[in-house]
Amino acid sequence: MKTRSYFRIYTMIAVVFLAITGMQAQVQPDKKEAELKKLEASVNMAKSKVAVQERKLAVADSLVNVGTKMTNEAKVEIKNVNAELKKLDKDYATEQKPLMKASTSKDKDEATQAKADLKALTTKYKADQKALNTRLQAANKKATSGDSNINKGKAAKAAGKDAMKAAKDVLSAAQKKYDTAASAGQASSKDKKKK
Repeated sequence: MKTRSYFRIYTMIAVVFLAITGMQAQVQPDKKEAELKKLEASVNMAKSKVAVQERKLAVADSLVNVGTKMTNEAKVEIKNVNAELKKLDKDYATEQKPLMKASTSKDKDEATQAKADLKALTTKYKADQKALNTRLQAANKKATSGDSNINKGKAAKAAGKDAMKAAKDVLSAAQKKYDTAASAGQASSKDKKKK
């Protein structure tokens, strides 16, 4: 009887021991799976950060491109306006000379007519000059905006390159951890299957 009870006790202990070790075996893969999922999430997060930095670099590139385009357009416009101003001054001087001469004429009617024509010519000249100066100011403002965009783009590009390098470093480290954990998990599962 004593032997039977010892036998029962040993059997129960063995069953309990096997049940506990079986549960531990199930818990280990769950922990590894959870760790792999956590590492995979960190890899995905690092990939998204790299994508964000790529978008920021693209925006910086577009700022530089737009700024360059604006500056080039402004330079062409400034050149054209300056040429038109020069032509306007030359035409005014050419048209003004005979009117000035006629305004000092001895014939009173001719002098009065010449003064009226000179006044009309001067008014037209000032209006044209004002319009050209307005275009020149707009072109200068466009050039300034273009330069500003170029500077902003270059600054964003410099900051973005540093952030991109850091994000890529984080991504490679996370990927390496994930690959190591995944290969260790596969190796341990193969070892268990061999046994």
